[in-house]
Amino acid sequence: MNGTGHMLIGAGIGFVAANSYQADPAGTALLVAVGTVSGLMPDIDIDGKLSNRITFSHKTIKYTAQLIAFLMMLYSFFEGTGNERWLGIAVGAGVFFLSGLITQRRMLTVTGAGVLAGGLALQESWLVLLGVFIIIASFVPHRSYTHSLIGAVFFGVIAYQFEQSIGFAGVFEAAVAGYASHLLADMKILPFNRRGIKLFLPFSSKEL
Repeated sequence: MNGTGHMLIGAGIGFVAANSYQADPAGTALLVAVGTVSGLMPDIDIDGKLSNRITFSHKTIKYTAQLIAFLMMLYSFFEGTGNERWLGIAVGAGVFFLSGLITQRRMLTVTGAGVLAGGLALQESWLVLLGVFIIIASFVPHRSYTHSLIGAVFFGVIAYQFEQSIGFAGVFEAAVAGYASHLLADMKILPFNRRGIKLFLPFSSKEL
């Protein structure tokens, strides 16, 4: 199923959760947003729309890093002396070269590290765990651990901590149900899916 389908199902789940808890308009908007995001979260493991939206543009980062590296080399050449000059030029050249290797997945890694650092600074455990989730997703293949029961349980812990932090009933249910809906919609039991998901990783790699 494509991202739009997952998003609509997640939004519907959030709306049902809001009705179940008789939420006011603001609460309904929150639960719909939680369901929508949760319905998309398993696909954070690919270079797609979701990862693009939560990270800075890798091209912007690359060009910024290359500009800084170029200025570093110029400064070292004109202002440096002796070994310091050549060391500065070498470091600048290294940064210039490495910045060309930046990909969207690595930007996802950087974003996850930023979320984790923010969680530590704010002492919010759900943000720390979300940062860890994003970092892991930036390294694993598509439709692997984020599409497994382990991924669902991990995200459920994040959702529970988030609900405890903001004190709003229904967040946990909307998040878990939204995430689970994505896994169900990607299974081979649906005729339009040519591939399934490896639900029981790492214990079994069989696609369901």
